[in-house]
Amino acid sequence: MKYILAFVFTCSAYLLTFAQESPIAGFLDGKSVILISASQAVEPVLTWQDIAIEVHDALVEAGGDPIAYYELEDVTLTEANQRAYAEVFAKRLVKNLVVITRKSNGDFHIHIAPFSQNLTMIRPGQGLSAQAENIASFKSQIRSLTANQTSRNFLVLDVPEFPTPPTGAGGGTATYLAQTPLNLNVFKLGVMLTGVSGDEGFLNTFRQDLLGKSPQQREAEQLAERQGLERIFEEIYPFEVAFLTESRTNQQLIQDRVQFILMRIEGREADIMKNMGVPVPSDRDTNRIVIKFYIKLLVRNELYIGQEWDAAPDWQDALVNFLRQITP
Repeated sequence: MKYILAFVFTCSAYLLTFAQESPIAGFLDGKSVILISASQAVEPVLTWQDIAIEVHDALVEAGGDPIAYYELEDVTLTEANQRAYAEVFAKRLVKNLVVITRKSNGDFHIHIAPFSQNLTMIRPGQGLSAQAENIASFKSQIRSLTANQTSRNFLVLDVPEFPTPPTGAGGGTATYLAQTPLNLNVFKLGVMLTGVSGDEGFLNTFRQDLLGKSPQQREAEQLAERQGLERIFEEIYPFEVAFLTESRTNQQLIQDRVQFILMRIEGREADIMKNMGVPVPSDRDTNRIVIKFYIKLLVRNELYIGQEWDAAPDWQDALVNFLRQITP
């Protein structure tokens, strides 16, 4: 009974009408892509593929047409990845995205929203969400989402499909170099202070380690990050830094002697290492979520990651590690 009551409350809290069509109406009449983020810190351990296999029948019984399953962390790993996936979804005439998250406390969360047809994938304020405490009640809630409404989806897949990542995901044409860029002492290093914001970063908020954080929590973290960045650069980096608070074109930056931009990537360590062409060690756990800093040279599409692997779960540790190996 508590799951039914929780479901009714959650649906009434999250269901929004938009663009002349509710998310459930779109779900019942169009292709859906399923993105899954699964914590590995809870028992029983379920991979994202395990969850896909578990929920596929429930999604079909609810009237959906799930044509493909992907891991959320891979889709959002880099902007190049997200753009490549968005282009494939648009070509396949995908109408909806379904994001499923299993958090570290074992709870399952589902969010159904219309596909934006561009890089943002889904937009804030659009969609239907529900959650449950275990996989059995979660599947039951999925089946109940459409409240016996008629589906126009026919000839749907009997089993989940896991397509190969699209061409262009995994870094695009950029070249990752395991070395330090030259002339850091001559040109400015641009450092963004605004953090990830806007619709482009919304999809990432459904990641298993981020879901549920309030806007106030995210704002506080961004403020702490800004203060931490300024402190670390003052202590470690001996060259000139340009802290950037607004978007500027490459030409504007170069005219201001900003030849380099500090970049960061956050995701599962093994995925980041593969993306950057770094061998993945087999003697330690590389499934942890880490931050890796690197430098982009604006005049050429080159990305400098340093000679030693220095990613860390804490962004301040990761930044200190990186700056120490690229400065004298």
